[in-house]
Amino acid sequence: MMRSVDETTRLVLLGTGTPNAEPSRSGPSLAVVVGDAAFLVDFGPGVVRRAAAAFERGILALEPSRLTRAFLTHLHSDHTAGFADLILTPWVLGRAEPFQVYGPPGLRSMTNHLLAAYADDIHERIEGLEPANRTGHAVQVHEIEPGRIYEDEHVAMDAFRVNHGSWPAYGYRFTSGNRTIVVSGDTAPFAGWEEAYRACDVLVHEVQSSAGLANRDPTWRAYHQAVHTTTAELAEIASRVRPGLLVLTHVLLHGETEERLLEEIREGYDGDVVLGRDLDIL
Repeated sequence: MMRSVDETTRLVLLGTGTPNAEPSRSGPSLAVVVGDAAFLVDFGPGVVRRAAAAFERGILALEPSRLTRAFLTHLHSDHTAGFADLILTPWVLGRAEPFQVYGPPGLRSMTNHLLAAYADDIHERIEGLEPANRTGHAVQVHEIEPGRIYEDEHVAMDAFRVNHGSWPAYGYRFTSGNRTIVVSGDTAPFAGWEEAYRACDVLVHEVQSSAGLANRDPTWRAYHQAVHTTTAELAEIASRVRPGLLVLTHVLLHGETEERLLEEIREGYDGDVVLGRDLDIL
């Protein structure tokens, strides 16, 4: 069971990007770090190298061989393209503990196919000259439903259903002894989001420019409107739930500037808000 811990709970943004190939933004991923434990959310392209960079900045829990747990919001490729890297690279670097991953239905199939794709690599590392251990590449998959999905001495973690297309997609709420962090994942407005976000110290939320969206091709505009949150919609919900800090990530500018997007948020929300960048520590 979770105990009340006198440990600093930090949010580390590992990747703040979108499907767009932005050199300064790796694929979506973040870590909630409590003491010496790290809990990853999503694993977009570049996740292990971003974790190594955070380790070099003093976040010891993100040393790659210590990456043992992750929670996936949904199965889109920009959130999962780093999965093989997260399974294999920490193992190559010495991780002996099987990797634990939590997420929506379909995650087990994805995991099994990745391990099959790398079967020759795994065999060579174990049976060849390399002194690899026989356990650190294993993956224990937990396909989840909404509700309490994880609890230990560091954190309690709850999943809630969000609105991101026809498949199951989740947001996550981390509660430690001294901080509550909510991660929206990718989502449009959904029934119950006020309850899911209430009374949090940090709300990490995806967002798209309302002005930019209005100028998109009608087909793309219909898609983005259906599965993502506009600045106007986010400002409205943030004004109701009043997070201690609103962190914007997975930002779709649709041709607008970052400065204009922040202005759009501030037109409807007067709380503290920051535009997240890779390797921010909050």
